[in-house]
Amino acid sequence: MKIKSYRIAMRSILISYLLILVILPISAVYENGFSLGWGPFWKTVSGPIAWSAIFLTFKLSILTTLIQAVIGTFIAFVLVRYHFLGKSLLNSFVDLPFSLPTAVSGLMLLTLLGPLSPIGKWLQGIGVDLLYNQAAIVIGMVFITFPFVIRTVQPMIEQIDPYEEQVSYTLGAGKVFTFFKILLPSVVPGILAGSMLTFSRALSEFGAISLISGNLPGKTQVASVFIYGEIENFNTQGAAAVSIVLVTISLIILLLVNIFQKRRGIQV
Repeated sequence: MKIKSYRIAMRSILISYLLILVILPISAVYENGFSLGWGPFWKTVSGPIAWSAIFLTFKLSILTTLIQAVIGTFIAFVLVRYHFLGKSLLNSFVDLPFSLPTAVSGLMLLTLLGPLSPIGKWLQGIGVDLLYNQAAIVIGMVFITFPFVIRTVQPMIEQIDPYEEQVSYTLGAGKVFTFFKILLPSVVPGILAGSMLTFSRALSEFGAISLISGNLPGKTQVASVFIYGEIENFNTQGAAAVSIVLVTISLIILLLVNIFQKRRGIQV
């Protein structure tokens, strides 16, 4: 009887915690965004500046996701299958974007690529500009989403039976064939789960991008920065309308990630 009461109490606490910190704030955004009806909501979302910010965010988030799917997968294989000096340090650095405030990440990139830095001067000398443009946004998104694919693929690589590779080599297959036909298919669920998390995270990034993108409406202004600008202009309904688009997509993506995790036993 005591155990049953304890379980009920714990469930009530967890549900209340979820309700207060997650469900109510999300509900408030939806309520504010649709407070004037569907017409004003659609007018705000489909406006040239808002729509440009949303489209740019989606486009660059997809590009970031593709980059991470490829690079993250190869880095995960290197960290699991190879032993080299500094491997533990590199493995620790993978999680660094998680521990840094995104504004600090933006400042790091700004300092690294700025015109006063050695790298910035060299890039300017060869005619390459990686600040205050869409390339800067992608760099910022890649940095803050760096761990997702790596950390979802790593456990799956560790679970691959080395015997499968040995059989492939015994039958005369090369390393490239073995990788793409034996190893890669085994980690595809992890790549998909990590990629969806990457896309969702890139979609909502603000701190780093606000410092390195230039924030030009219609050119380098992403949705999160647009939302911040609308709040600064006391247009909370407009900010909420664009927020609804991002929140809805993020919820759908997280739902799909959970489905993948349950079906494939992936742990992030």
